[in-house]
Amino acid sequence: MPNEVTLKVKAKAVKPLKAGYPLLNKEQFEQLNDLKEEGSIIRLVDERHQFIAKAYYGKQNKGYGWVLSDKENEQINTDFFQRKLKAAIEARASLFQSEVTNAFRVFNAEGDGIGGVTIDYFDGYYLLNWYSKGIYQFKDAIIEALESVSDYKGIYEKKRFEHGGKYVEDDDFVKGEKANFPLLIKENGVQFAVYLNEGAMVGIFLDQREVRQKIREHYSKDKNVLNTFSYTGAFSVYAALGGASKTTSVDLANRSYAKTIEQFSLNEIDYESQDIIVEDVFKYFKYARKKGKTFDLVILDPPSFARSKKMTFSASKDYKNLLKEAIEITENQGVIVASTNSASFNMKVFKGYIDSAFKEMNGQYKIEEEYTLPSDFKTTRSFKEGNYLKVVFIRKL
Repeated sequence: MPNEVTLKVKAKAVKPLKAGYPLLNKEQFEQLNDLKEEGSIIRLVDERHQFIAKAYYGKQNKGYGWVLSDKENEQINTDFFQRKLKAAIEARASLFQSEVTNAFRVFNAEGDGIGGVTIDYFDGYYLLNWYSKGIYQFKDAIIEALESVSDYKGIYEKKRFEHGGKYVEDDDFVKGEKANFPLLIKENGVQFAVYLNEGAMVGIFLDQREVRQKIREHYSKDKNVLNTFSYTGAFSVYAALGGASKTTSVDLANRSYAKTIEQFSLNEIDYESQDIIVEDVFKYFKYARKKGKTFDLVILDPPSFARSKKMTFSASKDYKNLLKEAIEITENQGVIVASTNSASFNMKVFKGYIDSAFKEMNGQYKIEEEYTLPSDFKTTRSFKEGNYLKVVFIRKL
């Protein structure tokens, strides 16, 4: 069993924690000197030493750990994790039974009651993402719990925390049978190749499933589509299958070229009839303006933060300028799909960026629709930051 320590919470932090706020941060405490071993169970008490909740200590970029239970006598053991995982799997029953989708999120960290760990499902294979050394101390209990509530072919993991100043990079395979890569999965009937053994990003971002489907069904027919920060081209594949006249995929990473060809080919799309460009997106915008290129549909899905040799992009600082670049090369009555996974601002602020961008370009627009995380990426009202995805379909008037 992990060590247990008792920590007194500042008076102003008691009410939010009692209301279900799950994240621990240093502002909640007078001192954190007793926190030495990541994975320790923390008994949170108020200034009168009245019990508030049980949490664990695990440092990650968001804070110092996560609340696990508001029950004083709850034991944080395999049975605890089993109950959480069973509830999560039952909540995704319709996805497990789907004939057209076999890749989705099974367990979404604090949304399902255990901050710091996510579990994704890829056609019989589970992928666990550990976000702190603290939650990783519970690895054996969590995997034992997962095995007890679900059948699987194999289990993989990603350690998304720093150790000794660098990210831990061990063999990603945990147990079961090893997959043959690429592992071919389905999403809304579309095929994708994923690699659970190639670093943090496996080939597709599962949280955009509904957005991709909407693009295919309602926004692609006979359209000239630009997909920026395209990664492995998933949006481009959906657009092509939706009847786009042409797609252009732009990403700075060299790997994007071969990966995008692979995804097109899996879906019997002639990749040679599409444009796949390895280049800085902002440089491509300049090229498109110079050549008079315009698009009917422009997809903007940048990382929250990225750095190239010549510039740094931060969604919170630079998204408005990115939108202005996109507006210039979008046809009148064309659509911009503006997306961000930055948790540092909410949808209201994001719409403010959109409004400012169009005003500064002397343009008019209409919001067609908006998306946040799909239901398998479960969130909790007490932690609004957890619902990080913001996608807005904007028609340029």
